[in-house]
Order: sequence, then C-alpha cells, then structure tokens
Amino acid sequence: MTAQTHIVTSTGRVTAGGFAVSFSAVRLRPLIAVVIASAVLLGVTLGGVIVPADVHLGVLLVAVPALTAAADNTCTTVSMTALACLGVVAVDVDDGLHRSPILPIDVLGLLVVCVLVLVFRRLRDVDHRTLHAVRCVSETAQKALLPPLPCRLAGLEIATAYRSAAAHAHIGGDVYAAERVDRTVRMLIGDVRGNGLAAVDDAAAVIGAFREVAHREVQLEHVAVSLDAGVRRRVDQAGERDSHASERFITALVLEIPDDFPVVRVISCGHPDSMRSHGEDVDLLEVPQPAPPLGLGGEQTAYQVNTFRFEPEDTLLLHTDGLLEARDPAGAFYPALDRFALLAEDEPHYLIERLMSDLTVHAGGEVQDDVAVVAVRRRAAPSTAGADEDSHHAGPELQTFPTDHGS
Repeated sequence: MTAQTHIVTSTGRVTAGGFAVSFSAVRLRPLIAVVIASAVLLGVTLGGVIVPADVHLGVLLVAVPALTAAADNTCTTVSMTALACLGVVAVDVDDGLHRSPILPIDVLGLLVVCVLVLVFRRLRDVDHRTLHAVRCVSETAQKALLPPLPCRLAGLEIATAYRSAAAHAHIGGDVYAAERVDRTVRMLIGDVRGNGLAAVDDAAAVIGAFREVAHREVQLEHVAVSLDAGVRRRVDQAGERDSHASERFITALVLEIPDDFPVVRVISCGHPDSMRSHGEDVDLLEVPQPAPPLGLGGEQTAYQVNTFRFEPEDTLLLHTDGLLEARDPAGAFYPALDRFALLAEDEPHYLIERLMSDLTVHAGGEVQDDVAVVAVRRRAAPSTAGADEDSHHAGPELQTFPTDHGS
C-alpha cells in the first residue's frame, strides 16, 4: 500500500504529495455518480422497451442504486432506487412479464442493493469520522511538537516543509527549531533514528532540550554538548524498558546566524551538509570533521564550529536525508543540489513548495522516508557599526575553514 504523505508548510497549510489538496474533485464525485446512474437508468429503460421481448434488460437496473454509493446522502440513493423500480416495472410489463415472478424478483433485487448501499455507506461514514478525528489529533500534535517556524525572524526569511511518510500521519522523527538569542538566531535540524512513537518521543525531547539550552549556553559548541548529554540521559532512561534503546540517536545540524556578521556557524552531528546559494553559485557547506550523532557520547572537542559566508540575498537549504535518499522508479537518487540550483532564486516559500512538488514527481508519489526542509534567506544587511568593531575576527575565522568556497 502506498503511504499517504503530507506536508506542513510554514504558512500552516497542509498539502498532500507535494501539492495543495483540492476539494473540487471530492465535491464533484457525488454529482458525477448521480449523472452516471441517471444515464444508466434512462439507457437501460429505453433499451428494454425498444429491444425484442426475449432480450430482458431490466436486471441491469440493479447498477443504478449501486452507482449512487459515491453520493453523500441517503435521499439520493432512495430516490434513484425508486426511479429504477419504476423503470424495471416498465421494462418487465413491456416484455409481458407483469404476471411472472420475475417482476417482483427484479424489484426485490433493487431494494436489496439499495439497503446494502445504505448499510455500507453508514459504515464508511463512521470510518471517515474516525479517520478525521485521528487526523485532527495528528495535526494538533504536529503543531505542538513541530510548529512551523516564523516566516520572518530578525533579518531572515524562513520557510519550512515537513513530509511524514507514515500513512495518515503528519508527524515523524524529523525535527527543526529556531530560537532568537540576543542578536543571533540559533537553529536546529535533525533526524531521529527509527520510526513510530519512540521516534516521535525522541523528537519532542530534543526540540525541548534545544529551546532550553539555546538560551542558556553562550558558545555554540556547548549547545551541542548539552544536547548530546540530554539525549544520552533519555537513552539511558529508555534502556530500562527498551532493550534496543542504545541504538537510538539523532543526527543534527546546530547553527547560529548572527545579525552583525555575514556568516553562518555550523556544527554537524553526523547530519547531511546544508546547501547555500550565493548569486548564481550553489554549493554544499561541507563540514570536514562531523561530530558523532547526538546520543552517542562525543567528546566536547569533537563539536567543532565551522564558519561559512552567508551574505544578504544568500539562501541556505537545510534538510534531512529523506530529501537525498528519495529514488525514482529506476532507482536514481533525487538530485537535490541540482534542483536547488534551479530554484534558489525563488522566494523561500515558493522554493520549498516547488522543491517538494518536484521531489514527489521524481519519486513517483511514493517517498519512503520522512523529509524535513528549511529554507533560510538573509534579507537585512549586516550592521556596519558591528562589522567595523569586530572586523578583525571575521577574516581569520573564515580563512580557517577552506571548505567554504564562497568565502
């Protein structure tokens, strides 16, 4: 069975399969069903009257109430069944069967089909209401666990998208968060190993820990260390009731974007590198020595801060590995960097929507993993006063990291 996939964008809209859900087809379905049922009723009735009496078409009218199963209400089915009964009577009388047991049998068949349609529609409606309630709970949990990031934060424009590959679910194990700390925006994007409720539980824990330590710790590397310690404590506690808890960890990027300097500072904890557009150039912000994923107990020295240029009108694309690992029917991976290069000039919101739509098309509508994507564009120019005051720090810091091709 193909999993139903959902996307929650930073505007709060829920889309399916990368495209906005359109309810027009759903609304037209009952009308189309009634039109087809009416056409069958008219065609079979006229045909039964026209053809010779030894060709009995009245039995085909059982299709009329069956076709109304897609209609929304009981009145439609009952009305069409009543008309079909009149039609079968007309056909049977024309065929000389008004004294035959065939006439009541044909009418009884119509009534039985009508009753079955009504019963199964009732069961379907109960299932739909249950599913709707589950989806409402899922959406509420999604908003509580992973609320869309603000569209604007300081001098940044932000757009987010989240796709859960779980059937009829909006939540999973991918996470993102952003916190405004003094004159800096700190961000997190991560991917919890595993799936199910345990992954959701770990995702909620790491987001809560990030929101706390982002304000408490001064140095970015201390934020990563605190996150790792928090995840390890949770793994140790879970180990008392789950023998596989030791296998749980979270890959993550921890970032900070200062207001006063055109840079982004990144710590990678085993997470896929982010992408950056600068003018017409697009590249990966490759971290040469990533730290272990959160929860595996990396040493404090492993959490190295990597600094990259991030100037006005530059765009960062943060993502989880679901974006890179999506395959087309031939088995080819999604060319994320190439697609980002084509879309990087778009506004973040449109960039995200078009990227996720393109991902869906590439994967044939069957993306098998959760995908979280965050686009960040710097709008406000760095403060001149701040740059002059600390300009002696910016140059050497950038030169220390030759992997930054945009420096």
